[in-house]
Amino acid sequence: MSSPVNSTAAAAAAAAAAAVQAAAQSLISGSTGNSSLDVNSLVSALVKAKTAGPAAAILAQGKSDQTEITGLATLSAAMSGLQSAMAPFLNGNALASFSAKLSGEGITAKAGDGAAEASYQIDVKQVAQAQSITSGLFSSTDAAAMGTGTLTISLGGDSGTKSFQVNVDSSNDSLQQIADAINSASDNPGVKATVITGANGQSITLQSTTTGGSKTIDVTSSATSGPLSQLAVSTTAGAAGAPSTIDTVNGWSQNTAAQDAQLTVNNTLVTSSTNTITGSIPGVTLTLDPNNPKTLDAQTLTVASDDSSVEGDVSAFVSAYNAVIDQLNTLAAPGTAGVQGSGGQLLGDEMINQIGAALGGIVGGKVSSGGLQGTLAALGISFQQNTGGLPFAELQIDADPNLPTLDSVISSNPALIGALFNDTNGIATQLNALVDTYTKDKGIISSRTDALTADITALSKQQDDLDDYAARLTSQYNDQFTALNTLMAQAQSNQSYLTALFGGSNSSGALAQNSGH
Repeated sequence: MSSPVNSTAAAAAAAAAAAVQAAAQSLISGSTGNSSLDVNSLVSALVKAKTAGPAAAILAQGKSDQTEITGLATLSAAMSGLQSAMAPFLNGNALASFSAKLSGEGITAKAGDGAAEASYQIDVKQVAQAQSITSGLFSSTDAAAMGTGTLTISLGGDSGTKSFQVNVDSSNDSLQQIADAINSASDNPGVKATVITGANGQSITLQSTTTGGSKTIDVTSSATSGPLSQLAVSTTAGAAGAPSTIDTVNGWSQNTAAQDAQLTVNNTLVTSSTNTITGSIPGVTLTLDPNNPKTLDAQTLTVASDDSSVEGDVSAFVSAYNAVIDQLNTLAAPGTAGVQGSGGQLLGDEMINQIGAALGGIVGGKVSSGGLQGTLAALGISFQQNTGGLPFAELQIDADPNLPTLDSVISSNPALIGALFNDTNGIATQLNALVDTYTKDKGIISSRTDALTADITALSKQQDDLDDYAARLTSQYNDQFTALNTLMAQAQSNQSYLTALFGGSNSSGALAQNSGH
């Protein structure tokens, strides 16, 4: 069978030959004196006859290369998607998935690496808070001009106290300007200032931007009298993360105390400067809701195997595998009998056949590990029956009534799943190695795509050369047939003169008539 590229070139050459025949009639007519030559048509036909076949072959090959590149890119993307879907099996997360549930409200839990089936009694004594304190009231007159001096503002922390200074002079001595200076200080470790205007005057609120019993705020003022001196305040942190207290000498009040989260896990005290607690329970992260009063209720935490997560990972793997098979079937589709070009873009391609056969061999093969052995069929996963002559079979879950169901195997025999997807010779490990051979940088698909791209570049150069050749031919033929047309016109003129002089088959010439006198 001829290739599409050869067929296209042959069709173009046949069309060019027909054009040459039509142009030849112009030459015959011109040579017999019936008309002058149609130089443009004749030259165009002859040049096309010389270049149409190669031009059509270049165009068809370029389209074929680009179609193949597109097909390979789509296949590579599908195979990369399969690798992503297999990630939970490759890193072990799918086989070690746990759920963490609490019996009450106000606490959420997430189980991760290191979690194990167990139950815990959780009793939250207090949630972590960020300290908020408010000064006494200042009259509008004092708030507009607080005085001059330096404020030193400190914020405690787990790694020690950090301080910064705000210099107050006549250019920034209003309460609002002082708040703005605090907020804009480049070395501010995390204190936010807000001015509150009430019916009886203004006050300033200072709040830590982070929670924790050690995150306490202190302010000292260099002013010994006047409104600016009234901004001084001292805070004492509570022991072991207990609520903080403040010195109220200058009229300051504490809106919210600085404190750690405190809870017991199986009667063991746990503290945290934030409401996210990690490390107290292996593999489990607890998050406390400070706005829910039920957070402080005693609750039971249950950590158990998450069968739904494992089932979801297996289903995602099957869907991603089928996406690759679907793309392989699209590329290798047999098409309609007798209709050229109706098949897949890479019908008959050896690489496509190799990939499909290798994938099917892995997912249909037996795996042995840790004394257990089985196939995907043991999980209720079987091959679909193909229709339409497609070469490669997709997978299906729980479609064969003679096989166990996936969820029943997950709940009753999770060790079998661990064996089938073990990290030494498991199905995902084998598939990942196979896919990586094709999709990695400088892999088979990448190298093949590079070769096709280089061929397209070469075809472009061939087309440029062909265009130059056509231009030279056009110039040459134009010169030749223009000269021929001139010569034939002169011959016709001479023939007419001689006929008029000597006569023709149907008339006597001027010389014959003169000889009669």
